[in-house]
Amino acid sequence: MRKLLQATSCLKINYKLKANVGITGVRSYSPLDEDEAALEAEVNGNWTPQEKALHEARLKAKAKRRLRKSSSRSESLSESLSGELAGGDPHSPKGKVPVPNDRKSRAGKGRGLPKKGGAGGKGVWGAAGMVYEVEELDVKDPNYDGDTVYATVVPELDEKELEKTVNPIVQEYFEHGDTKEVQMLLKDLNLGHHKYEFSSLAVSLSLEGKASHRELTSRLLSDLVGKELSESDMARAFDKILKELPDLILDTPEAPQMLGQFIARAIADHALPMSFLDRYKGKVDCDYARAALDRAAVLLSMKREMVRLDNVWGVGGGLRPVKHLVKEMNLLLKEYLVSGEVKEAERCLRDLEVPHFHHELVYEAVVMVLESNGDTAIKMMCQLLKSFWKTGLITVDQMNRGFQRVYDELPEIYLDVPHAHTIMESFVDLCYQESVITKLLRDTCPSRGRKRFVSEGDGGLIKN
Repeated sequence: MRKLLQATSCLKINYKLKANVGITGVRSYSPLDEDEAALEAEVNGNWTPQEKALHEARLKAKAKRRLRKSSSRSESLSESLSGELAGGDPHSPKGKVPVPNDRKSRAGKGRGLPKKGGAGGKGVWGAAGMVYEVEELDVKDPNYDGDTVYATVVPELDEKELEKTVNPIVQEYFEHGDTKEVQMLLKDLNLGHHKYEFSSLAVSLSLEGKASHRELTSRLLSDLVGKELSESDMARAFDKILKELPDLILDTPEAPQMLGQFIARAIADHALPMSFLDRYKGKVDCDYARAALDRAAVLLSMKREMVRLDNVWGVGGGLRPVKHLVKEMNLLLKEYLVSGEVKEAERCLRDLEVPHFHHELVYEAVVMVLESNGDTAIKMMCQLLKSFWKTGLITVDQMNRGFQRVYDELPEIYLDVPHAHTIMESFVDLCYQESVITKLLRDTCPSRGRKRFVSEGDGGLIKN
């Protein structure tokens, strides 16, 4: 009987499902029909335990769905209210101001946590505490470069660019005299096979300059050999200068003698090989080149026992010590008193290249006058100072300073020269008459009053 009732209920359910089939034969199924059928079966009390358990599970799932929908709606309502209170746009989704870089869901679902715990997404380093292993390069990767080393490539300078670049370096070196700075500048240049031309350009520029410039050039060549230049580069440079002597002599008539001194100094400084002169024996057709090589050979034969020809360029301006300058000025004045050649004295003074130290020459000249005997030294020294004054070698300040130094030391000079005051007064007067010194400098000359004690015919009075 029970089986008959179950079959009857199943036929009723199938009949209701068939009634929902359309004209096209497609069945339309809805959960409402199923619930009505289940309710009718429950009323009749024809459920099996399996059907009853299935029905309870469906009811629980439906309750969960309703609870989830109600919670999401309350959450969206609270977020919209908070957005309106914070001044957000009521027309925007969720009714709140969008926060940049916000990782929360815009749909109002989820717990509001970042995706993948903060370990995912574009431009993210990964989760906290994550350690990345060293990624090995794939050799089969088309973008694989291997162990690539990047270096700065400096183009090689041609002859025109070399001259434009080297000339300022050498001219600046003549001012500061620091060979290390020149070495640093040469390291940054790519001279290539024109490296030897740096030495030839430096020597050519020094030939047109002063003796101090030639002294600095010799020092520079000596310091560069073994570091930036080799002996073979230096030999090629002097070979080129020897060939250019016919052109250099047009601007510098003494170029052969100077070049010979350069060669001798370079050989003494071990910048040129000792066999440099031997290569030219009997092979020189140019008279200027022969004169330069002969000058170098003579200097080397005279200074064979010396390691360096330090004095080949004479006194090098302020680079020399003061004692040496004073000695040179004394020798200049003594030679002038013997020869009387003013032009030669002017040339020697110019070669010293110490215009700031010319007051020492004035001082030594006045002291030499005080220590001399006769009027010859007074006249000759006055003539020499007058010539220096007219040519501008000695300025007003240098002249005044030299005389003032003698004025200050006159009491000490008087101990060795008793007639120093008398000679000084006569020399100052003569210089003032020749317009060598100013009237103010003449009036400041110290004079020693002469006193004569009481004699028989003076009446007991002291006469001055």
